[in-house]
Amino acid sequence: MASLSLDLSLPLRNFDLELALEVGAETVALVGPSGAGKTSVLRAVAGLAQPTAGTVTCGGETWFDSVRRIDRRPEQRSVGFVFQEYALFPHLTVEQNVTFGGGRADGLLRRLRIEQLAAAKPAELSGGERQRVAVARALARKPRVLLLDEPMAALDPHTRGRVRAELHDLLRELGLPTLLVTHDFEDAAALADRVGVLVDGRLRQIGSPAELLGAPADPFVAEFAGANVLVGVARPGPDGLTRVELNSELVVHSTDEAHGRASLVVYPWDVSLGRIAPDDSALNHLPGEIVSLVRVGNRVRVRLPFLTAEITAVSAERLGLRAGDNVVASFKATQARLLAGSD
Repeated sequence: MASLSLDLSLPLRNFDLELALEVGAETVALVGPSGAGKTSVLRAVAGLAQPTAGTVTCGGETWFDSVRRIDRRPEQRSVGFVFQEYALFPHLTVEQNVTFGGGRADGLLRRLRIEQLAAAKPAELSGGERQRVAVARALARKPRVLLLDEPMAALDPHTRGRVRAELHDLLRELGLPTLLVTHDFEDAAALADRVGVLVDGRLRQIGSPAELLGAPADPFVAEFAGANVLVGVARPGPDGLTRVELNSELVVHSTDEAHGRASLVVYPWDVSLGRIAPDDSALNHLPGEIVSLVRVGNRVRVRLPFLTAEITAVSAERLGLRAGDNVVASFKATQARLLAGSD
């Protein structure tokens, strides 16, 4: 199986994109805010953007080399590209879209469960069906590398979870070097073997989703992975704990060591809510007023002024939570990670 290797420098509007990356028979997701350079990476691999320096190779075949002046045209690179919004031709049928440009269906319609839609036009399809057509078109020329640009962005929340699971299974089955970009860490974690956080053209951290959640390299990575990041001043506390003063009134404790300016990281699902502070092993209790509640599946995200908690819908209903209610957010010292400094 071919592997994709890139080491490139590409000037963008506000900064230079500098990235070195190896992608084997796996899915690697690049996540980051809008304008971080994520889509530019895909374009450089596909030959749609020209780096000023560096190399792009696949399975020993050189697609770009600034020193040797090699720059293969897009059609000379064995790349399947699934564009954001899918970019299907509205006047062509599903089968014509898949085979456009010399591709061969060869069972792809059946494999992706769109065989019965072969004669349909894109306007007649659901978001999930359009995505499967776009993936089939990308695979129709038997590429050595698969590129996906925000593959979930065009889907409504109701469809997103099911289609994400389908795409995950397909990517594992294909075993192609796959590079996808998204601004949504949840999508990246569900689809990719490794996730890289790209900010202003630089890779902050790359690792498995579990590694990024368990040991974020900096406060930005932690926050992008969905954590609450609370900035304060850390000092030695009682019983070997670290005391973190968030402000004149709010103080929390952590089992991590730190001294001076620090960022405390706690994930929403590690935070419990109650009308009063519970009598349990949780050491940190922060009172606050509920700003908003948003139901996500069978869970409810509850936002307070200083952090967000994610609790079960059953718990939210049992507590009768409403916006404007006063509650106590609680979490254990072992769940409060400390990162030196702050962004």
